[in-house]
Amino acid sequence: MSKFGTFENKRIGVLGKGGSGKSTITALMAHAFTNRGFEVCVLDADSTNVGLHTALGFEESPASLIEYFGGTDFAGGSVSCPVDDPTPLPGAEIDLRKFPHRYYSEDDGLFLFVAGKIGDKGPGAGCDGPISKITRDLRVNGVGDRCVTLIDVKAGLEDAARGIITSMDWIILVVDPNMASIQLAEDTGKLIRGIKAGHLPATEHLDDPGLVEKANRIYREARTRESFVILNKIKSEMIESHLRKELEKRGIEPIGTVHEDLSVSSSWLEGTSVEGTNAKQDIEHAVKRLTERFDQ
Repeated sequence: MSKFGTFENKRIGVLGKGGSGKSTITALMAHAFTNRGFEVCVLDADSTNVGLHTALGFEESPASLIEYFGGTDFAGGSVSCPVDDPTPLPGAEIDLRKFPHRYYSEDDGLFLFVAGKIGDKGPGAGCDGPISKITRDLRVNGVGDRCVTLIDVKAGLEDAARGIITSMDWIILVVDPNMASIQLAEDTGKLIRGIKAGHLPATEHLDDPGLVEKANRIYREARTRESFVILNKIKSEMIESHLRKELEKRGIEPIGTVHEDLSVSSSWLEGTSVEGTNAKQDIEHAVKRLTERFDQ
């Protein structure tokens, strides 16, 4: 088996605060995995940020999965928020060989799906809870024998608190030079440890005992194993040292560092594929460290 077989059929969530660069890390990791011979499914699960498709090298973004699944329940559709209705989303396990092509983009082993955006939905339609359910439940089959799924999650802890991480094998926390990033990494780590320890979700708002049991079962059967931190946008050894010391106080050891790369900023500005030379090398090293940790 390949040294990197550990990643096969795994779902890896990429989380971070706004502006930390999680979409950049997602794009760089996607390229790193495809370069190693993996098929990579990227799920753009950020309901507000745009541009991931260009960072991955696609000219256009595919139609949203929220459209495919019939729209949100508060707009007359069928997709509900997992907090209000933990029931698994019907049809969320898809076979790409039978799936309409307009709902995904494809290029040389890289596949992009977009859960949905709320920017154009108008007044009163700003709740993105249903997008969280798609993020939690989507499974893609028929891609290949060596597939890894990367999920670019909306900034902050809200989606994680909605339970989307229960369906992810590992979490990558992107930490930029900001105390808010450090705090988010600490809070997410506590949330994951709580799930692994058997903590159940808040269900006092659910009147139906059946829904309570569904919510509890999802947490009891959570796949989440561990969270890892990647430092990003690092300009100097002093900044990196400070971040590592602050994280060490919280029992967190980063598995990689991506230094500031002006070519990455230029790619986002120009709307081109993100493949910064220095950042690419940094992410390759982080993937190697991830493999070593997974094997342990």
